[in-house]
Amino acid sequence: MQAADQPHNEAQRLAALRALNVLDSPLEASFDRITQLAREVFEVPIALVSLVDKERQWFKSRQGLAACETERSISFCAHAVAHDAPLVVEDAHADARFADNPLVTTAPFIRFYAGHPLRPTDGLPVGTLCIIDREPRTFSDREKRILKGLAQQVEELLRQHVLKESLSSTARRFEALFTKSATGKVRIDRTGSMIAVNPFALKLLGYTESELLGRNVSMLTPADIAPRHDGFIGRYLSGGEPTVIGRGREVEAQHKQGHRVPVHLAINAIPNDQGEVVEFLGILTDLSDIHSANQRIQKEQSLLKVLHQGITDYQALMSGERLWVFLMEALRELTDSDYALIGEVKPSDTTNTLKIHALTDLSWNAESRVLMERLRSGDMTLTNPNSLLGRVFAFGEVIMTDDVLTHSKRGGFPPGHPHLTNYLGVPIYSGKRLIGMYAIANSKQPLDQTLIDWLQPFTDTCALLINLYRQMAEREQVTRDLGAARDQAEKASRAKSEFLSSMSHELRTPLNAIIGFAQLLGKGRREPLSSKQQRQVNQIEKSGQHLLSLINEVLDLAKIEAGKMSFSIEPLPLENLLDDACLTLEASMEKANITLVRRPFSASLYIAADYTRTKQVLLNLLSNAIKYNSPRGSITLSAEQVDGHVRISVADTGLGIAPERHHELFEPFNRLDAEHGAIEGTGIGLAITRQLVERMNGRIGVDSQLGHGTTFWFTLPQAHPSAFDSSSPSDNSARQGLDKPHAYTLLYVEDNPTNQRLMEDIVDEIDELKLQIAPNAEIGLELMRQSPPDVVLMDIHLPGMNGFQALDIIQKDPHLRGIYVVALSANAMERDIMHGLMAGFDAYLTKPLNIDRLTATLNKFVTLTPEQSS
Repeated sequence: MQAADQPHNEAQRLAALRALNVLDSPLEASFDRITQLAREVFEVPIALVSLVDKERQWFKSRQGLAACETERSISFCAHAVAHDAPLVVEDAHADARFADNPLVTTAPFIRFYAGHPLRPTDGLPVGTLCIIDREPRTFSDREKRILKGLAQQVEELLRQHVLKESLSSTARRFEALFTKSATGKVRIDRTGSMIAVNPFALKLLGYTESELLGRNVSMLTPADIAPRHDGFIGRYLSGGEPTVIGRGREVEAQHKQGHRVPVHLAINAIPNDQGEVVEFLGILTDLSDIHSANQRIQKEQSLLKVLHQGITDYQALMSGERLWVFLMEALRELTDSDYALIGEVKPSDTTNTLKIHALTDLSWNAESRVLMERLRSGDMTLTNPNSLLGRVFAFGEVIMTDDVLTHSKRGGFPPGHPHLTNYLGVPIYSGKRLIGMYAIANSKQPLDQTLIDWLQPFTDTCALLINLYRQMAEREQVTRDLGAARDQAEKASRAKSEFLSSMSHELRTPLNAIIGFAQLLGKGRREPLSSKQQRQVNQIEKSGQHLLSLINEVLDLAKIEAGKMSFSIEPLPLENLLDDACLTLEASMEKANITLVRRPFSASLYIAADYTRTKQVLLNLLSNAIKYNSPRGSITLSAEQVDGHVRISVADTGLGIAPERHHELFEPFNRLDAEHGAIEGTGIGLAITRQLVERMNGRIGVDSQLGHGTTFWFTLPQAHPSAFDSSSPSDNSARQGLDKPHAYTLLYVEDNPTNQRLMEDIVDEIDELKLQIAPNAEIGLELMRQSPPDVVLMDIHLPGMNGFQALDIIQKDPHLRGIYVVALSANAMERDIMHGLMAGFDAYLTKPLNIDRLTATLNKFVTLTPEQSS
């Protein structure tokens, strides 16, 4: 901790401090009002008027602090006094002078300090007005100016304190200082006549001694209270309760020239040796300077109130469109003006223009009122640069005149226009950029540079608020633009979803027949195929399944991008996952003559992931490693722990990928020119893989060089074995049906003849099912009413009534609602399936139809023997 240096003029400074006669005096409301205002303006918890004594600092006013003094050695204010300059400590923890100061490390825990020296007399710093915060903060030049203005008010209060002390001392020395006193003294006899008047009173009130002596003292009082003056003396002499005599108060005295002079009046009764009152002594202290100072203080307080409200309440003022009227009325009040305006400068191609935000009504007839309304609403802007207003908003000049009528830039005033005597126009700058202006007319105050300087905080506040106004307007426009863009994006997303749903239906419908008939031919027991035919049918089914996988990949990518793909994150044993994926692709590796190498790792390694999605990631990477490997190549599969994650790597011995093209690998439909080769694919497998990994809180990357093979790796969060639950639900819980074989009726509602024939062939292979076919929902409902089937297989897209409408009728009919209804549709997106199940379908199957899945689904509602359901 660094204590403050002692000023070179310490002796004179301490003498000035003691001359104030204020140390250890009681708290005063006038000082407290300024420190409270400082707290509110700067939004700090503590504000102090601190006086630095020889060994201590003592607080004349303390807001937010209980202590009345502290040691000088730890005082922040002592540093400001030592250097006789403002002190700002934005973060005490970062300042070597104060970091270990007890006031920083313990209560009140100072982090921010700003203090301005107080120099009430002879320019000697006796203390500071300071503000304190418990959080670090910055302190702008504008805030420094405001703090300086408040400090000047404290200096004025200290000077007033000295003045009051002087007045009291003068009263005590009345007899000795009557004639030479700096206060007015009037001796009054028992009848109220003046018997002596000192020179100060004569000068104060403008009289000569001969004009007053022998006259009733009531002539020195204003006419409205003069008749009551003699009554005051009479009541006192008769023993009544005194109302003026013996009690000092502020009154107004009547000057010879007719104006009133504010004075402090004290009337004392002077007794003789016998205790009888023989005369009275009236003491008049001139309060003109104090009244002027009070008026200045009130003006300063009014200015600070405007600044404070404008800054703290600007959002409410702006939202209610009251900001500009508030500032304009405040400007009129601060300058005692009849008229005012505030406007925003708008640059144009030729010169600046002025958009008026607030304007005092200057209208004098109906036509001028229309003009005023247009100006106030912003529908009309001012463009003339060669006018009293134009020189300000076009060129940034300060224009000031006390004679508007003769000014060279005055425009012509039409008959009836309000008379203007003086005018002041002030530009508002933000840095070096002209952004606005304000103007006043018919001000009761002198128009000079002093007034402009005094209004500078108001000007700075206007600049701040204009910038905030513009930012809020820009933010509202951005919000509107974002809303429009969001609506457009949502519309595009819905259009994309509808397109994908439509594509899913249109592509899956023909694939249903292709794959279905191929499966039937391959499984046929009554007319077995030859080996050659079996290979051909297998090739048809394989090609159909390949085409289906391509369609599924596109739909998977769409679902992931739309956030519609669900994930079930749980602890998974990594070894089981790798075994499952490798076993799935074992035949593909053997066919391609690829050797798989699995690097050993801990068998207790677990990951937090979705089993199905992680397997899909592994299958995608392993399939690529097989497809793009070199003849008789190898694949190395490894796993390791890295910073709370598990990193799984799939390395091949293929041709490798140039580093400059690595970023293209995960772009949808980008196959890095492989589309011109013999290897099939959509180019979206890696895009899906990346999305899946990232959705499971992992990362994916690639390491490769041309001619050195490629390693794809991905990471997933590591899980602990204790979190793994090996239990799995039974797959028999959904099986329902009768114990004995029975011929069940399956009603197939389908309008596509090819799909009808396919279903006929499928059911023909199942002895316990008999098939009914209805080409539309209307016929299907009639068949159900005549002879209710055991199960209905309902296509969704039907001519006339669709599948959902038919289901609604079935659910509302008490004779039909017990029939099981299974949906069958080429709409295979997850939202389509969820929509169908929520509508009330007992199950939802998708096209192309998988025969094994169909029989497994039917087994939930009727019991088929194992031979028929295989």
